[in-house]
Amino acid sequence: MKLLVYGAGVCGSLFAAHMHEAGHDVSLLARSERLTALRRHGVRLAEEDGPDVKRVPVPVVEHPDSGYDLITVFVRTHQVDAVLESLAGVQGDVLFLLNWAAGPETLGAVIGHDRVLLGFPTTGGTMDGDVVRYRKSDFITRRVATPIGEPDGRTTPRLVRIVETFRTAGINAKAEPQMDAWLRTHAAFEVPLGQAVYAAGGPVVLADDPDAVRGMLHLMRRNLTALETPPVPRAFAALRALPQGLLVALLRRFLKSPTAVHSGLNDPSPATAAELERLTEQLRAPAEAR
Repeated sequence: MKLLVYGAGVCGSLFAAHMHEAGHDVSLLARSERLTALRRHGVRLAEEDGPDVKRVPVPVVEHPDSGYDLITVFVRTHQVDAVLESLAGVQGDVLFLLNWAAGPETLGAVIGHDRVLLGFPTTGGTMDGDVVRYRKSDFITRRVATPIGEPDGRTTPRLVRIVETFRTAGINAKAEPQMDAWLRTHAAFEVPLGQAVYAAGGPVVLADDPDAVRGMLHLMRRNLTALETPPVPRAFAALRALPQGLLVALLRRFLKSPTAVHSGLNDPSPATAAELERLTEQLRAPAEAR
């Protein structure tokens, strides 16, 4: 399978390294300083705060080639428009592995509806210079699968092929028949979480402010109630059903966990703020259209 990984941040770099080590013909697209670093050192990986850095010589490109079997897009929500323009004339199915609450139609309108697949990466980590410090794997994280789906929920031959290919590369993937609803549900949770962490200055700081966590939970509940479809996965319905005190305690515990600390939640960059703003707009759009 000829693959293009569009986006060389944490998730894109990890994915490209896995696919390269599994023997696939994969190229990693990067720009500016990240492109220079990748050409010089390859993808550099380290487990959380560990001292050992692994180098994976993934081929890197600055622009897409003429065609691929699959293009996987790992960028922030507000960067998608520019990506769509650059892929309009490039052949290949396109799997968007990112935060997106605007539905598949907006993506297909630019590159062709038959090319679009949706998904979300379950890997996480932070950038330390040009080193990707990825979250340490444990029993729980190994059981969390990367959801991938067709916009219409069908189980197509290409979806089965992609899931199987990812699994052979050690990436725990699964077909998700309600991927659009999954992404909207995730955004309903992610936006209040990201905004609260950003305002507090980090997940651990937020965890030490119970009032702020309660305010965050209130916004999560409001967003989930406003969804046009039931939450997917159904476990998110617990955020509306369980007692506030219990949920606040669980959220504070999560915010102090390695999963939160070694994740994009600890990235207070302007790009984080821009992505949250775009996701907020996408969540509001259906309600404003009614």
